[in-house]
Amino acid sequence: MAQTTRKLRVLIADGTTERLEEVTRTVTALGHEVVGEGVSLETVGQATAAELPDVALVIVSESDKALGLIRTIVHEAACPVIAILDVQDRVFVDQAARLGIFSYIAHGGDLEEMQSSMDVALQRFAEYHALEGAFGRRAVTERAKGILMERHSIDEQSAFEMLREHARRTSKKLVDVAASILASHRLLSSGATSPSPLDEDRLTRPDEEH
Repeated sequence: MAQTTRKLRVLIADGTTERLEEVTRTVTALGHEVVGEGVSLETVGQATAAELPDVALVIVSESDKALGLIRTIVHEAACPVIAILDVQDRVFVDQAARLGIFSYIAHGGDLEEMQSSMDVALQRFAEYHALEGAFGRRAVTERAKGILMERHSIDEQSAFEMLREHARRTSKKLVDVAASILASHRLLSSGATSPSPLDEDRLTRPDEEH
């Protein structure tokens, strides 16, 4: 099988030496670098912050403790997590998949399956953060509209048009204009008397006030 076009830093955590060696051989055969050797399942989260891997592979067996570890690992990890499940129980596999892992493998010795799972995990991880960023940008814009609606006694559409027009006129992104409104609002709320960016814009364009 041809090597991947990008060499990845892969962290592997396992409870048994035999499985660790098997998965390590598979990862290195794909041309990737294994980092954080000897990491236990309990310390995967901290290890991803220290080693900065592109992906973490965690090898778990069937138990309630394993499910708890997966939940903790996913919450703490600074990279996408792939669970290598040494189990046949479909219910357990489904439970593990719902805990936030980005991909999983039933065993972990097949080269194509391993590479495919890493590709899927990296893609889902990127999509997740892009979606998270989109929600964040939308939240900033919605809050800025609310401030303008209250301050100028206008409706939602007028507030949005106000933001969009200012963004167009100043060659800024709409979310950046919205963020500046929030920052100004926080200053005003804390007792400052400085006008908001859109108020300043109106002051510099007195012709529109008539």
